[in-house]
Amino acid sequence: MSSLPESSTTASAAEERSARIAVTLFPVLILAGGAVALATPTSFTGLGPWINPLLGLIMFGMGLTLTPPDFAVIAKRPVPVVIGVVAQYAIMPLLGWVIAAALGLPPALAAGVILVGCCPGGTASNVVSYLARGDVALSVAMTTVSTLLAPLLTPVLALWLAGQYMPVDAGSMAWSIVQIVLFPVLLGLVIRLFLPRLVNQALPALPWISVLAITAVVVAVVAASAKAIFAAGLLVLLAVILHNGLGYALGYGAARLFKLPVPSRRTTAIEVGMQNSGLAAGLARQYLTPESALPGAIFSVWHNVSGAVLAAYWRRRSTPASRAGEPAPVAVTE
Repeated sequence: MSSLPESSTTASAAEERSARIAVTLFPVLILAGGAVALATPTSFTGLGPWINPLLGLIMFGMGLTLTPPDFAVIAKRPVPVVIGVVAQYAIMPLLGWVIAAALGLPPALAAGVILVGCCPGGTASNVVSYLARGDVALSVAMTTVSTLLAPLLTPVLALWLAGQYMPVDAGSMAWSIVQIVLFPVLLGLVIRLFLPRLVNQALPALPWISVLAITAVVVAVVAASAKAIFAAGLLVLLAVILHNGLGYALGYGAARLFKLPVPSRRTTAIEVGMQNSGLAAGLARQYLTPESALPGAIFSVWHNVSGAVLAAYWRRRSTPASRAGEPAPVAVTE
């Protein structure tokens, strides 16, 4: 049996170690950045125009991490990928709409909560799935497919659900998502294809670039929404906690309903519950109101905190190894 070159194995280990550290410190950095932005919002008003370029940088980094085997998973195991992506775009948008109505949120905040639900899975979900001993290859495939479908599904769902609260320009939003998400991901894929050695050297730095970029996005959104946060912060936090937590639960339930194995259930739960909330915040600020970006900013903090806690809990429970090279603990039924 052939083995990976030592340099490739070392690079992969360095990338995973860097990603684990980055996702662990991510909530701390965002909390600190948000606190500073709340304390001195006028100091960060100049960051507003940089939100979309920063989101594009994050998506470019995602494209750089994708390889042909990631797409092969989609062809080899289409059923769990389809289950996860359908759950993503069915559960989270409707859940956002239900929560907004149940809590009686003001129109701007309701539209923002729903828009978070209409966005694709979060890029940090892959690392959280790894830490939770989920099916990492499936996680990458689900994130990739939901991201590539975002230019079509996110504006359509936002028009349908968030449009009940505020006007939504679905056509312009779709074009923005193509520019912010699709083009950067495809560019990253092309560069990875033609310059693999250079990209492999840069991989350990990519999680930190994403963390810093998302932190800057959150700081910009929080600074622009400081008054709204003081007025309705606790109510939005409650909406975000419910949205995220029920997303985990319903995502896991959907995977269990279709009798997917335990690692795949964990991955589906994480993919459904964790959203690309930075994208939601950027789109809300551009097409709705600064106040509508508030749920996306808070979700960016909360889902990384909850994801880290959930991963720590699941990692302590025995389950078949989800990655080559990991020792296989005793299987459990969940």
